Amino acid sequence: MPRTAGIILVGNEILSGKVIDANASYLCRELRALGVEVRRISVIPDEVDLIAAEARRFGTDYDVVFTSGGVGPTHDDVTIEGVARAAGVRVIRHPALVALLEGFYKGALTEAHLKMAEVPDGAELLVDESVRFPTILMGNVYVLPGVPEIFRRKFDAIRERFRDQPIFLKNVFVSIGEGILADHLNALVREYPDLLCGSYPEFSNPEYKVKVTLESRDLAFLDMALAELLKRLPADSVVRVA
Repeated sequence: MPRTAGIILVGNEILSGKVIDANASYLCRELRALGVEVRRISVIPDEVDLIAAEARRFGTDYDVVFTSGGVGPTHDDVTIEGVARAAGVRVIRHPALVALLEGFYKGALTEAHLKMAEVPDGAELLVDESVRFPTILMGNVYVLPGVPEIFRRKFDAIRERFRDQPIFLKNVFVSIGEGILADHLNALVREYPDLLCGSYPEFSNPEYKVKVTLESRDLAFLDMALAELLKRLPADSVVRVA
C-alpha cells in the first residue's frame, strides 16, 4: 500500500501571521512527486505538550511524519523536547553533534549553541555530505528546521528514502465554467471511481476558466479516463492538455 505522511508546522510566528509558511506546500509537492500521499497538515504553537500530543498522534496515524520549526538555540525552540516526550524518552546531548558544533564555532561555542546538539534519546542521525548537520529521526518522525532554505536542503538530502509508486497527473484547461463542467466530471467519476479528479476555477486568467486535474497511480487507467473526459467535453471548450 502507498505510504502516507503527516506534516506538523511548529511556530507561534505562523499562527500570528508574522511569517508565511513555505515548507508545507513545498513538501506536499515533493512527496506527491515521490508517490507519498500527505493526509494532514497541522499548525501548532511552540508548546511542548501540544508538540508531543501531535507527534504521538501523527506517528500512529501516518507512515512518515515531518516537523518544521522549533529546532534552534532560543527559548522557544522546543520541538526536540516535544518529540522526545511523545516517544517517552529524555533529551540528551549527542556527542557527534557536540563535536560538529565545536568544529564549526571553534572557541566561540556557547551554551545556547549546544542546545542544537540535543536530540531525543535513541534518535537516529541521518548524515549526508550535502548538509552540515544531520537530520534527526525519532521513530518515524523526521525533525526539520523552519528556515525554508535549510528545510529544502535537508529534505533534498533524504528525499529518496520516500520514493514510492508514482502518482501520475494530467491537467485539462477548459473555457467553460464549473456549472456546465460539473455534469461531465460527475459522469466521469461514476465511470472511473478510482480516479482522483479536481476542479479549480480561475477568475482572472483570460486563457481558461477551469483547470481540471486527473490523477492515478495507474498510467493506462489515467489515459483512458482522460480520453473519456475529452470525448465528453464540447470540442471547442478544451484550451489545452498538459
